Amino acid sequence: MNRAMSHASSATAGRVVCFGELLLRLSAPGRELLLQSPQLAAQFGGAEANVAAALAILGHDSAVVSTLPDNAIGRAGAGELRRHGVDTTGIRYQAGGRMGLYFLSTGALQRPSDVLYDRADSAFARAPGDAYDWPRLLAGAQWLHLSGINPALGEGAAQAARAAVRAAREAGARVSFDCNYRSKLWGERAAQAPQVLGELVAEADLLFGNERDIALILGGEFPQRSAAERFAAATAAAFSAWPKLRWIAATERGHASVDRQQLSARLAVGDTVLETATYTLDGIVDRIGGGDAFAAGLLHGLLRGMEDAAALEFAIAAACLKHSIPGDVCLSREADILAFLADGGFEVKR
Repeated sequence: MNRAMSHASSATAGRVVCFGELLLRLSAPGRELLLQSPQLAAQFGGAEANVAAALAILGHDSAVVSTLPDNAIGRAGAGELRRHGVDTTGIRYQAGGRMGLYFLSTGALQRPSDVLYDRADSAFARAPGDAYDWPRLLAGAQWLHLSGINPALGEGAAQAARAAVRAAREAGARVSFDCNYRSKLWGERAAQAPQVLGELVAEADLLFGNERDIALILGGEFPQRSAAERFAAATAAAFSAWPKLRWIAATERGHASVDRQQLSARLAVGDTVLETATYTLDGIVDRIGGGDAFAAGLLHGLLRGMEDAAALEFAIAAACLKHSIPGDVCLSREADILAFLADGGFEVKR
């Protein structure tokens, strides 16, 4: 085992502030289509909230900054975050607001999973751009984590995201940005996405995005033959365009079916591109939140002082394990992830 990884638990946990919308997830039971039977399972999730919860489970001081409706659903969502150990004092509540929703129908065989968003005019989307006191909210933070989902929800959320990254820079905190481009969310504003996302990437230290994300923001394309070559070319262009960037990370997924897939990851650090082994995921339970587990795992590794290669291995292991866990959040603890890396973690724990 890498020395940086074996000594990880002795390092001081860091504070990470995650800014984004907490959602109510409503899922069809089993592999049913939506409302094939009159049942829906309710859980909470959302990209940034998933990262915050996973980091809290890994032992970090994590916080969520968001806006929720001031009703039973909003309070329950905040309570779920607190159950995982997340600091929710940065959540503001809006009277008369509504909760953002997404509906999930889990795929099977060659039928893919399908997500239906119902987030328009949510409490978070309607919050004004100056709703958050960022100097106070970022006090003591080592990292700010946010994603491209925020600006997709409206101009107010986009303004708040810009203010957050500027305040993080002024406070001396690093910025982690996940492109998370969702065409369904941008809708008629899709033409604005490259410029808005580029403004946020320009302030980031760590970017979660692949060659398609970088091509979308910078324009053009990367026509190299292999995925590795395309990633190397795209990250070289990104480092040139955005000099504050230090790391660029992305997963790569292959599909045999909904239930059997392959997962690997790459991390670019300057001219160096690190790659993980490819893991076969057979019998996937729930892939939603896999990218957020990857992001949390990499942030965990960097906060713990792991070498870049070790942090990347930890991140892909966290992502793999998330596929075995129902719901949005990766509930694996550091020991579970290290056991996966050491021996596959298949022995019964007694």
